[in-house]
Amino acid sequence: EPAILETQNMDRNGMLMGGPDPDTVSLASVTAVTTNVSNKSKPDIKMEPSSGRPMDYQQVSVTVIEARQLVGLNMDPMVCVEIGEEKKYTSMKESTNCPYYNEYFVFDFHVPPDVMFDKILKVSVIHSKNLLRSGTLVGSFKMDVGTIYSQPHQFYHKWALLSDPDDITAGCKGYVKCDIAVVAKGDTIKTPHKANESDDDDIDNLLLPEGVPAERQWARYYLKIYRAEGLPRMNTSLMANVKKAFIGENKDLVDPYVQVLFAGQKGKTSVQKSCYEPIWNEQVVFTEMFPPLCKRMKIQIRDSDKVNDVAIGTHFLDLKKISNDGDKFLPTMGPAWVNMYGSTRTYTLMDEYQELNEGLGEGVSFRARLLISLGVEILDPSSPDITSSTEVQVEGVPNISETATGKVEDFFLFGSFLEATMIDRKIGDKPISFEVTIYYGSENDGVIQPKTKEKKGGRDGAEEETELIHNSSDEEIDDEGDLTLVSSTPPMKPVITDNYFHLPYFERKPCIFIKSWWQDQRRRLYNANIIDNIAHKLEDGLNDVHEIIKTEKAYPERRLRGVLEELSQGCQFLSLANKDHNQSGRTKLDRERLKLCLSEVEAIGQQAKSMRTQVKKSTVRDKLKLAQNFLTKLRFLADEPQHSVPDVFIWMISNGKRIAYARVPSKDILYSSIDEERGKDCGKVKTIFLRIPGKKGFGPAGWTVQSKLEIYLWLGLNRQRKDYLNGLPNGFEENKLSKGPGLPSSPPISLTYMVKQIFQLRVHMYQARSLFAADSTGLSDPFARVFFSTQSQVTEVLAETLCPTWDQLLVFENVELFGEACELRDDPPIIVIELYDQDTVKGKADFMGRTFAKPVVKMADEHYGPPRFPPQLEYYQIYRGNCAAGEMLAAFELLQIGPNGKADLPPIDGPTDMDRGPILPVPLGIRPVLSKYRIEVLFWGLRDLKRVNLAQVDRPRVDIECAGKGVQSALIPNYKKNPNFSTLVKWFEVDLPENELLHPPLNIRVVDCRAFGRYTLVGSNAVTSLRKFIYRGSDRQANNWSTTEIIVVSMETEPAFKKMDTVVKLDSKDDEKDEKGKKKKRKKGEEPEEEELDESMLDWWSKYFASIETLTEVYPKELESEFDNFEDWLHTFSLFRGKGGDDDDQNVTDEDRIVGKFKGSLCMYKVSDETQREMNFDSNLGMFQNIPNNDPINVLVRIYVATDLHPADINGKADPYIAIKLGKTEIKDKENYISKQLNPLFGSFDVEVTFPMDSTLTVSIYDWDLVGTDDLIGETKLDLENRFYSKHRATCGISSSYAHGYNVWRDPMKPTQILAKLCKDGKLDGPHYGPEGRVKVENRVFMAPTEIEDENLKKKTDEHLALSVLRHWEEIPKAGCKLVPEHVETRPLLHPDKPGIEQGRIEMWVDMFPKDKTAPGPALDISPRKPKFELRVIIWNTDEVVLEDDDIFTGEKSSDIFVRWLKGQQEDKQDTDVHYHSITGEGNFNWRFIYPFDYLVAEEKIVISKKESMFAWDETEYKIPPRLNLQVWDADHFSADDFLAIELDLNRFPRGAKTAKQCTIEMVTNEAEMPLVSIFKQKRIKGWWPFVARNEEDEFELTGKVEAELHLLTGEEAEKSPAGEGRNEPEPLEKP
Repeated sequence: EPAILETQNMDRNGMLMGGPDPDTVSLASVTAVTTNVSNKSKPDIKMEPSSGRPMDYQQVSVTVIEARQLVGLNMDPMVCVEIGEEKKYTSMKESTNCPYYNEYFVFDFHVPPDVMFDKILKVSVIHSKNLLRSGTLVGSFKMDVGTIYSQPHQFYHKWALLSDPDDITAGCKGYVKCDIAVVAKGDTIKTPHKANESDDDDIDNLLLPEGVPAERQWARYYLKIYRAEGLPRMNTSLMANVKKAFIGENKDLVDPYVQVLFAGQKGKTSVQKSCYEPIWNEQVVFTEMFPPLCKRMKIQIRDSDKVNDVAIGTHFLDLKKISNDGDKFLPTMGPAWVNMYGSTRTYTLMDEYQELNEGLGEGVSFRARLLISLGVEILDPSSPDITSSTEVQVEGVPNISETATGKVEDFFLFGSFLEATMIDRKIGDKPISFEVTIYYGSENDGVIQPKTKEKKGGRDGAEEETELIHNSSDEEIDDEGDLTLVSSTPPMKPVITDNYFHLPYFERKPCIFIKSWWQDQRRRLYNANIIDNIAHKLEDGLNDVHEIIKTEKAYPERRLRGVLEELSQGCQFLSLANKDHNQSGRTKLDRERLKLCLSEVEAIGQQAKSMRTQVKKSTVRDKLKLAQNFLTKLRFLADEPQHSVPDVFIWMISNGKRIAYARVPSKDILYSSIDEERGKDCGKVKTIFLRIPGKKGFGPAGWTVQSKLEIYLWLGLNRQRKDYLNGLPNGFEENKLSKGPGLPSSPPISLTYMVKQIFQLRVHMYQARSLFAADSTGLSDPFARVFFSTQSQVTEVLAETLCPTWDQLLVFENVELFGEACELRDDPPIIVIELYDQDTVKGKADFMGRTFAKPVVKMADEHYGPPRFPPQLEYYQIYRGNCAAGEMLAAFELLQIGPNGKADLPPIDGPTDMDRGPILPVPLGIRPVLSKYRIEVLFWGLRDLKRVNLAQVDRPRVDIECAGKGVQSALIPNYKKNPNFSTLVKWFEVDLPENELLHPPLNIRVVDCRAFGRYTLVGSNAVTSLRKFIYRGSDRQANNWSTTEIIVVSMETEPAFKKMDTVVKLDSKDDEKDEKGKKKKRKKGEEPEEEELDESMLDWWSKYFASIETLTEVYPKELESEFDNFEDWLHTFSLFRGKGGDDDDQNVTDEDRIVGKFKGSLCMYKVSDETQREMNFDSNLGMFQNIPNNDPINVLVRIYVATDLHPADINGKADPYIAIKLGKTEIKDKENYISKQLNPLFGSFDVEVTFPMDSTLTVSIYDWDLVGTDDLIGETKLDLENRFYSKHRATCGISSSYAHGYNVWRDPMKPTQILAKLCKDGKLDGPHYGPEGRVKVENRVFMAPTEIEDENLKKKTDEHLALSVLRHWEEIPKAGCKLVPEHVETRPLLHPDKPGIEQGRIEMWVDMFPKDKTAPGPALDISPRKPKFELRVIIWNTDEVVLEDDDIFTGEKSSDIFVRWLKGQQEDKQDTDVHYHSITGEGNFNWRFIYPFDYLVAEEKIVISKKESMFAWDETEYKIPPRLNLQVWDADHFSADDFLAIELDLNRFPRGAKTAKQCTIEMVTNEAEMPLVSIFKQKRIKGWWPFVARNEEDEFELTGKVEAELHLLTGEEAEKSPAGEGRNEPEPLEKP
């Protein structure tokens, strides 16, 4: 949006609320405030456009897991994933309809977000592609990237439904299960936990955005393209003359055609040769599913040219805006004109803004308008006349009547320039003029008349040239003798103000006016304005509520109630814009949108009304979020897809060159006699900032203001013209062009002001904080420059700080303002404040940021006093481009000078000390009230200091400074030997404001003391908010436990399990959540058929996968984020150095500026006499009692890593190994790299270290490479020291039970010892163990069972008791806090080159044991066991197999059948012998298959290792689900073998039927109802199972039955009782 300043124009008479006082009426007298509470001093201006940002990093990652129900016989499927131009393929699986891949692909992009989101992601399944043939397409699925991104960035384990683009009647061609994630810089993605993977097997879980029905139909999209007009004249260029010389005649030099892109397909109309007003009358037809998963249709007018085929203009049609799923109207639009905007209309061979014509970024000029309409029809695939392919078609359509888009009316645009200031000095001092166009009015185009008047386009080129040379204004008289056009202001030489130019308009304000002809579709704009109006008030109100919360004023909930009240009022009276002047040009979309807007807005009104009653102090924030949703919705509704009058462009032209522009939406300045319909800026004076066009407007170049205009605009029908000057400030005379007598009056070309008002502006600049670091030291020398009207002033420069306190009053005298008194009071002009860094070396100041403010205004007749005066200091957000760059604390007042001159103004009373010379301090009523505070600083140590100017830091010291006072730490004599400070606590006293929000920042600086008393700055940090360090005294603490009463906490939550129970519990848990939420229905009286798993199969992983609530906490992110960074008493402050980044995105480069960390803490409190001291108070430590000492300490660190990743190799898998760096120790586990794996496991590592020297642990994952160097996949860093010293006790997680075996207690201290130590450290009374399982700590009594099942002998211990207290330690008064439980944390792996984009995650945990205590036991073994199993399947008989062949001799149906068994991968198959000439489909086999395999119980996966190809270096490990795949084949010697198949999941499959008769198709189709069994529990099962296949109608049908027996043995059992394959020894089966 252009930077137009929004005003909060409250209704003048305060008539915001109709009827009596809201309080008496409203519900339960809930107070609602409907006027703004915080003052309106913060205009919301965006200097940089948000759209069209230049490049950005994105990454799309796709995991193809498996495919199912692919249609076709004997397939060898592979999956192809393509995004835009890039394609990636999975491997090929042989002869299967349900291949399992689990392969991962990453696509990296570096393009503007708009381009990214329009890319189409296509997943297709291809049958038998190899080196020689390209393969046939089975089906594909497509969706645009934007749709994925607008979900929470991802789809996880969803099924994509494949359809065949060449045959839309065919229905579903199969499903592909995949994960898709789109990440831009800085996004995080939540990964669901592994344990619930079994839920996604449901094919119903389709890959579709929310709200899209699962059954999508095919539809035809008809886009009719009628004609275009207003294409840019290209004949003013040099090229034209060359062409003219060649061709010899003067033709229109453009050959336009229209190109449409939608859902990855492209359609084109025919080319209209040499034509500025082409008429196509064609329609482009797309066939695509509905609702489509691609949001936008891209429509481009292009110029067909063999050399240089370029876009003239682009329009995006957003399907969401022209359809609605709620009220069910299909996308429809028009016939209506759409306007296209792009680069300037001057035609040059090399257009520097060409990308604007492609639709990237904000267009800077009108390019053309195109008449189109869109309709959609849903296809009925059964009707015969349908062509089944989805090719794009182009066909002719009949011409459309002239009036179809509305009656043509004369429109009149008037503008007056009141002030032009802040013109960038780089432009130079050549004369400057401003041009305003609304397509009409551009000098290249001559004068354009509407078609109805026969005179077209005025003059020919030669005459135009001469006129431009004489530089007279473009005047043109139309037939009635009325002047149609003065579109630019006379050129003027700029005058200098401080750092910018301004134009000296003084009393004489130039005007422009343009007459233009458009179809009268004002109604659309009026509708948009009405809704905009509501949205506007809402936005204002919400900003106000935010401000109240931020500045902690009272009662934000009342203000929010008021906002909702206004909103529901506004929504109820929405009914206006239906009255229509002329019916012509009303489209279906107009009618549908009207209904939609009415119903939606009404609904919003209702919701707001009901929400208003629920707003309480506690819920303000949540309700505020909901109200933001209303705003988004209203803004969406207000955006009108069918355009009418194009936008107005204002250009600044210097010396004939276009420099900068602003774009004003025509609806904002459109006039209507009804207030609500009028544009918000119509007939008002507005501040507009001009911008550099195109890409140059981004980054530092675009940060300088090009020009700031005060401009008045009015647009309306020519016949409504009488009051177009009414909004202008009074007191002017019109100057008209002198015309001959008898001509009607024409609009003025300038206004001369007789009346002006004089003001004094007072700017109170107090301080700023968190500014941008502009110097290499990481600090700046800031000063502020304040601009108002044509004047500007500067504050003094403060050296070397990011938090300057200027405390300075700037007075602007004799400010002349033009405007009505009441307008000025409610909507004063804008003050611009720019911050600069004084650079003595370059002599030029560097720009550090800008903010805008509006002053509080006092007119001469008003009293200077509360509530508005004196104004309050407020924080203003400073922006540098689009990035926040600090805050400024200031206040602004604008005082009118009355008839008595300055005598009436309030005096300026500042502090009397005049030692600052001419600089005035901020006066008393405005500057904050101070009181005395004491700040205590805990100095702990320095970490990770980098070199300064190549020298290592050796003797560092920390200086703390706040508001001019400060303290220095002790010197660290040898940083290498011991980086901790010897003196822990120091303090200083300082005067600070009472209001905590106004506290100045505290600066931490680290200097290195070099030889000869020199100091070098190592790095600095400004603590902007001291609030979290304020000590509030113990009296006000929340834990007001009365120590007398005893609270009993009973711990009956979990009985002490025997070991076996735990196991069963795990299993039953798993079993209940079998198929997504379908609990297994058991018939009454039927006992669950499960056998216990034997103990030997359990390990740590069973615990991990069953972590559902019971045993181990699995944190989805870093442990730090759960426990507040472990900064419970020790805080880490990063030290920065070096300039801030100039990238758009500054937080990234901040990482590179970190030069080390300071560890310590602060505590501040008001100084008063009665600061009470507790008993044994150590005065040296001040408020920091009971902190451990900081001498070096030796610790054994044990790191456990189990992980999952992103791939680095081309083939989508990684060969990862781990590297651990801690202090001087570096472990590279390179020998144990894990081949070709994406979810590897690493195991545990022990490292001995000494804190504080080695406190940062870096865990990196590398990708092993045979040839090149190993690639870093990603790394994560942990601060171990904070964990070690934290009172959350993060050294070793507290398990949920005290036991042995795989769930062993890992800590060397038993729970009783831990509890005793905690009580001693916290000075608590306890623990007292009582009889029958009680323990008392302070005033809490905990009860828990004490039994422990020890190896064979039962002995009572208190360990369980102590443990139950530890698990609930946060409930203990005073000293309680949550202790870290046994856990696994998930940390993102990051790569320094791809900032902000996760490269995978790593799951790990760290135990730490001090060396001076007892040694811990051996490390847990976390490598998963792979028990060996052997599955034996005996195929006894088959029956009712569907027969295909006719016997050549007898003509009977007969079949030669055998049974094949596929194990896991395609290469391993076993076949029975063939049963020839089966006539009834019966076959007797008595054949045994044997399959030994490794199985991961916890993950329910079979593990296979095999080489990928003959050339592979080593074997790749695959994990596949345990599925038994039986196929019945016809041993046909002529065609390829046909087969029927059944697939059983060995963990859960239907029990076989007892006889062939009872074996029905329901066993497959109705799996949910069947009792399911698991071979791992049953061990042996025999029965009949059905074979099924899909018929033509896509239904399942029964195609045969097989009698089989499954027998599962463990590896050892199989060795003891071997059996032969087929019918061989041992244990032979008899011949059938």
